[in-house]
Amino acid sequence: MQEYIEFARNNALIVIGFFAVLGFIIKTEISNATRKYKQVGVNEAVMLMNKDDALVLDVREDKEVQGGKIKGARHITLGQLPSKLAELEKSKQSPVLVYCRSGNRSGYASQILTKAGFADVSNLTGGMLAWESANLPIVKS
Repeated sequence: MQEYIEFARNNALIVIGFFAVLGFIIKTEISNATRKYKQVGVNEAVMLMNKDDALVLDVREDKEVQGGKIKGARHITLGQLPSKLAELEKSKQSPVLVYCRSGNRSGYASQILTKAGFADVSNLTGGMLAWESANLPIVKS
């Protein structure tokens, strides 16, 4: 036990870094376990979109959408989403697929939607980058 204490004293930055990384891993795992929305890949997203009542929601900024979007997607920026939830009310019990450029902002949007009572929310892992990498179609606005 004494050698561990001595190692910690002599290598404080390594020990602090280890515990910081460990804390980050634990936080991430707890977040993943308690998340109320699903992470889906492009294949699952296509299957979800084939359902007639699925809402596809693009939360990218206006200038990003100019380069193209998924056909049939509704565009509401992440910043506008909390104030526009009432417009999406009819889709609360329907499947909702949310995407952005890389999947990060749409993760926040998915949290907003689940907290607002949307029952079946999915976040497109990798966002438009993954969609385009899979050579799936986009439409220009």
